[in-house]
Amino acid sequence: MQAALDFKNECDAISAILTPLSEQEYARPTLFKGWTISDIVAHLHLWNIAADLTLTDSKGFAEFGGKAMAGLQKGQGHIELQNGYFGGKTGRALFKDWATFYPVMAKRFADAAPERRVKWVGPEMSAASCIIARQMEHWAHAQAIYDVLGLTRVNGARLKNVAHIGVTTYSWSFKVRGLTPPLPKPYVKLTAPDGSLWEWNEPQDDNWVEGSAEAFCQVVTQCRNIGDTELMMAGETAQQWMQIAQCFAGGAESPPAKGTRRKA
Repeated sequence: MQAALDFKNECDAISAILTPLSEQEYARPTLFKGWTISDIVAHLHLWNIAADLTLTDSKGFAEFGGKAMAGLQKGQGHIELQNGYFGGKTGRALFKDWATFYPVMAKRFADAAPERRVKWVGPEMSAASCIIARQMEHWAHAQAIYDVLGLTRVNGARLKNVAHIGVTTYSWSFKVRGLTPPLPKPYVKLTAPDGSLWEWNEPQDDNWVEGSAEAFCQVVTQCRNIGDTELMMAGETAQQWMQIAQCFAGGAESPPAKGTRRKA
């Protein structure tokens, strides 16, 4: 399954920037809600474990998901949830656990049938969609790590998976806020890292989003405010979408205010 290889390659790129960090650097707060680098690694590792369970142990996943959602619904935060799960383990020790686990998990997804249905905390999905969602979450959360370290990310063709999720969750961005998604959906034309064009939906002269694939992915994952990018839009529908875009599950989240998420 190519999606599993894309996930592993995404993790490999993140591992490369995390490997040389000291224990003190793992404790550095990022511009993502003040989470430390260690908090982000814990979050990614915890939900990798959940994704692996949904593929290998449906009963174990049901138990995990039930406990996790019960805690979150009672007001427990993600950091509290993951700290409890990992017994307070942080920093380089936690990084080693994540780095050891993700290649094994990727291999299991690579060996699975892409169309196989798996459970999740929301609607069930295909195994391919599950591992692509894991790549998207790694890409999104890693942006805060690249930012706090002052690094520029080098993207590749696998970024198209993240962009595709961003486009296909158009309706979700409205529905999660109790709004009716306006139609037709905007035409999306993005410049890929290699300079080629990626396109979605029907071309329209008065309803479109254009720009770099990286900037689009940063907006739909709420790593950047639309005002901090050079994305171009035409039409009220496209502009409204980019103001509230949210390609991830959960309750409605407000995009960051302009200028608050940036590279150091």
